Amino acid sequence: MLVLVAPGQGAQTPGFLTEWLELPGAADRVAAWSDAIGLDLAHYGTRADADAIRDTAVAQPLLVAAGLLSASALGTGSSAADAAVTDIAPGAVAGHSVGEITAAAFAGVLDDTAALTLVRKRGLAMADAAAITETGMAALLGGDPETTLAHLEKLGLTPANINGAGQIVAAGTKEQLAALEADKPEGVRKVVALKVAGAFHTHHMAPAVDTLAKAAADLAPGDPKVTYVSNKDGAAVATGAEVLQRLVGQVANPVRWDLCMETFKELGVTALLEVCPGGTLTGLAKRALPGVKTLALKTPADLDAARELVAEHAA
Repeated sequence: MLVLVAPGQGAQTPGFLTEWLELPGAADRVAAWSDAIGLDLAHYGTRADADAIRDTAVAQPLLVAAGLLSASALGTGSSAADAAVTDIAPGAVAGHSVGEITAAAFAGVLDDTAALTLVRKRGLAMADAAAITETGMAALLGGDPETTLAHLEKLGLTPANINGAGQIVAAGTKEQLAALEADKPEGVRKVVALKVAGAFHTHHMAPAVDTLAKAAADLAPGDPKVTYVSNKDGAAVATGAEVLQRLVGQVANPVRWDLCMETFKELGVTALLEVCPGGTLTGLAKRALPGVKTLALKTPADLDAARELVAEHAA
């Protein structure tokens, strides 16, 4: 069984959309999306520097657009959702953090424009929330999870992403993160600051929840056409209304990617394909899902190998 996944914030790098925009029709699609949400996605995906695309209000729609564009390039559907469901035929879809909105489009819960409109409002709301207090996030590599969680609690930090495969992401104020760097939990090999502009998936994002709830109320979601696995608890969600409800709440609650991967196991995953800008989630899967084939779509040069993986493992 194939699982199609979409990465979260921090996966973006300068110029990562350049080669994708050279594919037939890609530039026109991205231009239409840019007009719909009032953001020049092509500029930010090709010419903007690392600081510019670190901005939450830019990074989030840019990541969703990249995921939709790369997924549609795999098949022949008229939209990314059509391509993912009818051509790619995964057994399940999921996304990490903002990647959940990409996954919602893959599952047919939202069309492309609705997904990008929602993520644009999400990014703006979370950027506003992040501006209230100087906050950030850092990945902790290695160590015992229980020991690490206890240590984070002592420092007042939140385990914002519990990713499995020996990785927990802490979030909090700059002062709390500095204390963590100076006093790592026992067994943790390394603390790596993430390229994000706030303490996402913590109480610091509470102001964004109401804004996102109002945005979601204007949408008419469809029910998932394939199994949609939620970051909240790794559960498979059956209705579009619940998918939207969870997308709203997740901005201020921890991402449980570890539980998502447990669900993939239970569903019988044999291959995991990560859309552009792939790499983060396949890296976790290689450690947590031994025996499962993985492939990350980084550039169009990866498409042929991805199509072979789809042909071998899709429903």
